[in-house]
Amino acid sequence: MKKRELGKSGLFVSEIGLGTMSLPDDPAESKNIIDAAIHAGINFFDTADLYDNGKNEELVGYALKGRRDEVILATKAGNKMNSTGDGWTWDPSKNHIMDAAKESLHRLGTDYIDLYQLHGGTMEDNVDETLDALESLKKEGLIRQYGISSIRPNVIKRFLDSGAAVSVMMQYSLLDRRPEEWFPMIHEAAASVITRGSIAKGLLTSDGLSRVQNSNGFASYSAEDLKIIIQALEKKTNDLHAAAIAFILDNKTIASALVGARTTAQLLDSIIAYEKNCSTDTMNELIELVAKSKYTDHRF
Repeated sequence: MKKRELGKSGLFVSEIGLGTMSLPDDPAESKNIIDAAIHAGINFFDTADLYDNGKNEELVGYALKGRRDEVILATKAGNKMNSTGDGWTWDPSKNHIMDAAKESLHRLGTDYIDLYQLHGGTMEDNVDETLDALESLKKEGLIRQYGISSIRPNVIKRFLDSGAAVSVMMQYSLLDRRPEEWFPMIHEAAASVITRGSIAKGLLTSDGLSRVQNSNGFASYSAEDLKIIIQALEKKTNDLHAAAIAFILDNKTIASALVGARTTAQLLDSIIAYEKNCSTDTMNELIELVAKSKYTDHRF
C-alpha cells in the first residue's frame, strides 16, 4: 500500500488508515482486524480517549502489542469525562491535555504517540495554552507530532497559524465535499488532511442502498434525496466503494482516508476497493452527478 507524508512531519502514513472506533468489544476479534490491516499494508491507526471512555485505546494497545514499531499511532484529547463516566465536558487546558496524554499512553501500552490530535475546538479556547501543552509533550518525547480534528474553519485556521500542526482530520467524502474550500488553507500551512466518514457511513459501498433504509439522511441530503443519489451513482459505476476511495485520494492535500470496520470482512472490502482503479471519465461523471444533485429536482 502506498504511503503519504503527513505535512512535513517525516511521518509516512498508509493511504488507507483504520479508524478504530467501530472495533468490536472483544479483544481477540479486534486484534484479528488490526492484524489483517497490518498484513494488507495499513500502518496508520486512529483512536481517541473519548471512544468508549478509554476502552477503545485499550483494545488498540492490546492488538498492537509487539507490533508497535510497525505502525503510526494516533489518538485524540480535549474531552474530559465526568466522574460517572456517562458524559464529558470540553477541556483544552494545559493541565488536562498533559494528564490525558499520559493516561492514553498507559491505555495504549506505549511510550509515545505518533500523532496527538485536539479533538475539537472553539474560538473561546486559549489556543496558546493548548499549543504550549502539545509542544511540551513533544519536547518530553511523549508525542512526535500534533494535529486537530475539527470541521470549524476559523478554529482550524487559528490552530494552524499559531502552532506547528501537521494534520487536520475532518469528515469528507463524495457526498460531503464542503471541506474542499478549506484545503488550500491547510496546504499552505504545510499540513495534510485526514478524512473520516470516507465512505459516508457505508453509503458509498455495495451495501449503500440497504443502509439508506435506516438513514434519516446524510450531510445536505434528506433520506429520500439520499436514496435517489445513491441509485444514480450506482448506475454510473460498477464499484461505488472503489470510486469513493479513489475520489478522496485523488486530492494530494489528503494524506490518508480513514475507514472503519466491525469485522475483518468489512476491512477487506475497503482494502479490495482501494486496490481497484476508477477511470478519470467515470470519476468526472460521478463528481458532475453529485454537483448536479444539489441544484436540481433529482431527476437523473
